[in-house]
Amino acid sequence: MAEQQQPPPRREVVTGVPRGARRRPPAHAPARSEISEQTTLGATYVRALMRSQLRAGLGAVAVLVLLLGLLPLGFLMPRAAAGTPVWVALGLVAYPVMWLIARWYVARAERNEADFTGLVTDPAEPPARFR
Repeated sequence: MAEQQQPPPRREVVTGVPRGARRRPPAHAPARSEISEQTTLGATYVRALMRSQLRAGLGAVAVLVLLLGLLPLGFLMPRAAAGTPVWVALGLVAYPVMWLIARWYVARAERNEADFTGLVTDPAEPPARFR
């Protein structure tokens, strides 16, 4: 008798989500749901963000008023000493100071928002890319 050849074993393809990619539900409700559901905890998160933004804005205004609000005192100096330095301060020094204060404020506001976003997002989610 002729020897019969066995057919090769059938290959099975398993499809599905790899084990490492499976997403487990978080142990606690993400803060984003607290905010969208307008719970007391969500309101506290939003209030904390608003407070930190207000603190940054008031700090920037305070520095601006302190530095630039003192410039008119230069006009009270005797005329011989106040001529050129006051106009140089008003024309050349004031604008870079305002620009630096504005840059500091924008960086601080973005850092506050990034901290808040890190607080309310689920750590299992990939970070959102802005810009």
